[in-house]
Amino acid sequence: MNRPIIGITMGDGAGVGPEIIMKSLKDAQIYQTCRPFVIGDAKLLERADQFVQTGLRVRRIASVEEAQFEHGIVDCYDLNLLPADLPIGQVSKEAGHAAFMYLKQAIELANAGAIDAICTAPLNKEALHKGGHIYPGHTEILADLTGTEDFSMMLSAPKLKVIHVTTHVGILDAVRMINPDRVYKVIRMAHETLQKAGYTQPKIAVCGINPHAGENGLFGYGEEDEKVVPAVKKAQEEGIQVVGPLPADTLFFRATRGDFDIVVAMYHDQGHGPIKVLGLEAGVNITVGLPIIRTSVDHGTAFDIAGKGIADEQSLKEAIKQAIELAPRREQ
Repeated sequence: MNRPIIGITMGDGAGVGPEIIMKSLKDAQIYQTCRPFVIGDAKLLERADQFVQTGLRVRRIASVEEAQFEHGIVDCYDLNLLPADLPIGQVSKEAGHAAFMYLKQAIELANAGAIDAICTAPLNKEALHKGGHIYPGHTEILADLTGTEDFSMMLSAPKLKVIHVTTHVGILDAVRMINPDRVYKVIRMAHETLQKAGYTQPKIAVCGINPHAGENGLFGYGEEDEKVVPAVKKAQEEGIQVVGPLPADTLFFRATRGDFDIVVAMYHDQGHGPIKVLGLEAGVNITVGLPIIRTSVDHGTAFDIAGKGIADEQSLKEAIKQAIELAPRREQ
C-alpha cells in the first residue's frame, strides 16, 4: 500500500499540541494509511505522555530518512528548541519562536520532496508575535514562505465545507478588501480543490456581505452588486456551478442538508461560526492554493486545559486523514 509521509508540526509547546499528537499517534490505523512523524521537541512529547499515558516511546531523528514509522514509537525530528520545564498553559516568546521554526522546517522538507503533506498542531498568535514573527497565523506563514499570492482558508466538517474570501482582519478591513477579482479567485479555488477531491461538478454557494445579502439595496451600500455579483457571473460563464450572493443566515443550513458542496464566506466569523457550531472536534483547516498540502486542527492551543490530559484529539486525527486523502502518492 502506498502510504504518504506526513510531517506533523508540534505547534506551541505550552499548549495541547504535544498531548493531542501523542494521543493521535496511539491509533494504529494511522500507521496503516500513512507514515507520520513529528517536527518539534522530543522532550515535550515525552512530558506530554506523562499526562496522557499512551505508553508510546519517542525516538529522536535528525532526518526523514532516519524515521522508521513504526506504531508504538513516535519519530520526532527533534529541533531541541525548548526546555523540558517550559511553563504549561502560558504565553511564551520562546514557544512562539519554536512553533514558527517547526513550521519553517516542515515547509523546507515539503519543498524538497521529503514529505508529502504537512499537518499542524495549534500555535498561539500572541506567543508567535512575542517570538518575533508577526503573522496572523499558520496560513499567512505558509503563504509567505512558499511565495504564494493567491490562497484561502478552507474549513471542512462532516456536513459542511467553507472557504474564505478574507480571514484574519477586522470586519471593516474585510469589507474593503473584498473585490470581484478576489471573490472570483476563491470560487475557482473551491471548484478546483473539490474536483481534485473527486467532485465532478461541485455545487458552490456564495454568501452575501450584508444581512439578507443586501435585500436589493435595503441593507448596506450596494456591496453585493459591486463586489460579489460580477465574480459569480464570471465563474458561471466558465461553466462553474455557482450561485449567489445568498443570505448567510439560511445558506449554511441549506449546505448542511446537502444543497451545496461548499460555501464561499466573505469574512472570518461568517464562515468559522457555523463550522464550530458543528463541533470543534470535527473541524479541519485546509490551506488552499499552496504548492504543498497543509491541513490543521480547527482549534487553538487551549492553554486552560493544557497539561491535564483531557484535550480531544479527534480534530487532529481528522486533519491527518484529510492530509492523507489530499497528498500525492509516491513509490515506497
